[in-house]
Amino acid sequence: MHLIETDSRMMVFSGRSNLELAEGVAKHLGVELGNVRIKEFANGEIYVRFLESVRGADVFLVQSICEPINSTLMELLIMTDAAKRASARSITAVVSHYGYARQDKKSAAREPITAKLVADLMTTAGVDRVIAMDLHQGQIQGFFNQPVNHLTALPILADYIESLKLDDIVVVSPDVGRVKVCKKLADMLGAELAIMHKGRPQHNVAEITYVIGDVADKVCIVADDIIDTGGSVTEGAKALVNAGARAVYVAATHGIFSPPAYERIEASPITEVVVTNTLPVPKERTGGKIRVLSVAPLLSHAIQNVYCNESVSELFDPDFQL
Repeated sequence: MHLIETDSRMMVFSGRSNLELAEGVAKHLGVELGNVRIKEFANGEIYVRFLESVRGADVFLVQSICEPINSTLMELLIMTDAAKRASARSITAVVSHYGYARQDKKSAAREPITAKLVADLMTTAGVDRVIAMDLHQGQIQGFFNQPVNHLTALPILADYIESLKLDDIVVVSPDVGRVKVCKKLADMLGAELAIMHKGRPQHNVAEITYVIGDVADKVCIVADDIIDTGGSVTEGAKALVNAGARAVYVAATHGIFSPPAYERIEASPITEVVVTNTLPVPKERTGGKIRVLSVAPLLSHAIQNVYCNESVSELFDPDFQL
């Protein structure tokens, strides 16, 4: 009996959390999204069935772990289990937003490390590789024993900011933890760097105590990884205006926009908030102060390189040092 060698197939499937992004990824790859049935039983349990064979295929599952966060996480895990049991050759989780990432260490006694828990769940389900966008902290990559391709939206955000033709730009880090990334954005834009000192008396509550750096009569670009309730960026914008800033823009990869984020942003002195479509933003919320950029070309490039066993460019790595 002779064994017949066949080339592997790329198959891209989408969960229900961010179908528009997945369709954009598939379009840039020149493939059709795979056919998968996802529904819920009467008690809320999730049912998944691939409606075409994935045997021997390199399967890419595009999912954003976002609201409803527990359901979208379970959906990804169940899709992974279904693909594994259907004899997929490899399973790559393309996680545009990694939920539970903010709890990446114990800040107080008796707290969990949910970022590690999610990594363990994905590993147990059968994920062979992860492609992620702007993790809350780079060390989350180390929570996996599998390869993690950590992409960044910084070049996309920088290109958009440059297109605005702004003068006297200063990139502002919202806290000391984001200084390294903000410095890279400042270098891309040829701008100066300033830092805000932020305290959190409780979850989703931010207090900006002072600004380090010269922002007087400057256009400030506040750069962060996520915008959740909008408290940090709106309070930061007020602090910058009080310090003499001429205008304030906000650039972030992940726009979660939990209530009352939209109302806070509209009532704030922020000129524009720029995010990407790693999480879905309702159409009716765009066009005012909120601008959404697509990361589909970046994700599709990474998927193509992973599938072809080519390098995922170090330029996409936010921790790469030139």
